[in-house]
Amino acid sequence: MSLAKGEYNKTIVIVIASVAAIGGLLFGFDTGIISGAIPFLQMNFNLSNSMVENITTAALVGAVVGALFTGWITDALGRKKIILFTAVIFVAGALWSGAAATPKELIYARFLVGIAIGISSFAVPVYISEISPASIRGRLVSLFQLLITVGILAAYLTDVSFAKNDVVTSWRPMLYSGVVPGLLLLVGILFLPETPRWLIKKGKKSQALQILSRLEPPDNVERAVAEIEQELARDKEKAQLSEIFKPWLRMPLFIAIAIMFFQQFVGINTVIYYSPKIFMIAGFDSAKAAIWGSVSVGVINVLFTIVAIYLIDKWGRRKLYFVGLAGIVIALVSLGLSFFFNQHLGHTGKWLTIVFTLVYISFFAVSLGPLGWVIISEIFPLKVRGLGTSIGSLSNWFFNGLVTFTFFKIVKLLTIPGTEIITRERVYNTVTHAFVYQTINNGNPAGAFWLYAMIGILGLIWGYFYLPETKGVTLEKIEEHWRKGGKPRDLKP
Repeated sequence: MSLAKGEYNKTIVIVIASVAAIGGLLFGFDTGIISGAIPFLQMNFNLSNSMVENITTAALVGAVVGALFTGWITDALGRKKIILFTAVIFVAGALWSGAAATPKELIYARFLVGIAIGISSFAVPVYISEISPASIRGRLVSLFQLLITVGILAAYLTDVSFAKNDVVTSWRPMLYSGVVPGLLLLVGILFLPETPRWLIKKGKKSQALQILSRLEPPDNVERAVAEIEQELARDKEKAQLSEIFKPWLRMPLFIAIAIMFFQQFVGINTVIYYSPKIFMIAGFDSAKAAIWGSVSVGVINVLFTIVAIYLIDKWGRRKLYFVGLAGIVIALVSLGLSFFFNQHLGHTGKWLTIVFTLVYISFFAVSLGPLGWVIISEIFPLKVRGLGTSIGSLSNWFFNGLVTFTFFKIVKLLTIPGTEIITRERVYNTVTHAFVYQTINNGNPAGAFWLYAMIGILGLIWGYFYLPETKGVTLEKIEEHWRKGGKPRDLKP
C-alpha cells in the first residue's frame, strides 16, 4: 500500500487501522483458544484447578514482560517494526504450545505467546491513535477491541471444531491454530506506513507529509504538522521514566492505571478464560457442550463491540462508561444469585447462567472493553505516549494476571458452607488408557461474582470524578489541559 502519492481518502485510514488491529486478533485468539483447551488439558494431564490457573496465567506474566519494555523500544524503532516483531513471536509461540510435551513446557510456551500479546496490546492502540484523524480516532482505536472479540469468537469456533470428547489431545490442534492470525498480521503489517507523529519526531518530515496527505483532509495537513511540531518543540529532550511522574502528568498516569484496574477487576477474564469450566460447574455435562456455551459469549462480545464502535464518538466516553458499568454490576449480582441458588434451580440454573453471562458480556463489550484501550492511547502527550501507554498496558496485564490467577482461590475462599456445587468429571488414566470419573467439589462462584460487582460499584464512583471526556478532542489539546492542571471532568471538546 503506497502512500506517497494521491489525495486524502477516508477509506485508506480505515483500511490501515483495520490491518493494524489484527494485533488485537492475536490477543483475542489466544484468550479464547486456551479457554476451550482447558477441559482437555485437565483430562489429558489430570490437572488441578490450581495448575490450570498456572498455565493460563503464564501468558499473562509474559504479557506483563512484553508491555514492560515495549514503550522505550517502540519510541526508538517505530510502531510498525515492533508490531511486525510481535507477529513473529506469536507464530513461534503457537507452534511451541501445540507441541508441548508436558504442562511445564506448555507454561514456558505460553509465556512466549504472552510476550507477543503484551507488546501488541501497547503498540497497536498507539499506532492507530497516531495515524487517525481526531474526528474518528475513538472508533478506529476501538477496532483493536473489536478484533480482540473477533479473535475470541474465532478461537471458540476453532475449539468447537477440534473438540472431541473422547480425544484428550484435542487441545493440540487448538493451540497450533494460533499460527494463522500470527501470519495474517505478519503479512498485513508489511504494507502499512509508519505513523506521521513518530516520523516527525525522528526528523523525517517529508515522509510524514506524504502520509498525512492521505490520512487527513487537505485543509488539515499543515495544521496537523504544526501541532505535532509545536508539541515536539516543547519536548526536545528524550523522555526518561521520571518524566511520566512529573506533577502535571500524575493525573493521566493515575487514570491509565485505574481504568485498567476496573476493566479487569469486574472479572471479565474469569468469564473469557474459564467460561467452559464455569458452564460445566453450572450443569453442562461435557466439554464440547460447555464450549458451545462459550461460542454464544463470543458472538455477543463481537456484536456489542460493534455497537460500541458506533457509539463511542457519538455518546462519548463517559456516557458509555456509566451505562456499561451499571449493567455489568447488575449482571454480576444476578450471575451470583444463579449460582447461589443452583441446587434449587436444577436445569434452569445452567440456562440462567448462560443468560446472565451474555448480559454481562454485552455491557462490558459496549463500555469497559474498548474504553480502556481508547483512554490510555489518548491521554498522554507525544513525548511520553510510549511510556504512558506502556504503563497502562502493563497495568492491564498485571491486573488481568492477578484476577485470572486468583479466581478459583476466591471461589473457594468465598464459598458459603452448604452451597458447594459437586460435579462428576471425566479424566484420562495414562496407565490404563481409559477414562474414569472423579467427584469434584467446585465450591460456589457466587461470592466471587458478588466481589467483582462491589468493585464495579467503586468504579462508578471513581468514574464520576476522574474519567475525562476525550470525544473529539485533539491529542495536543488534551496535553494542554493537563499542563494547565485541569481536572479530568473539565476536559471537553
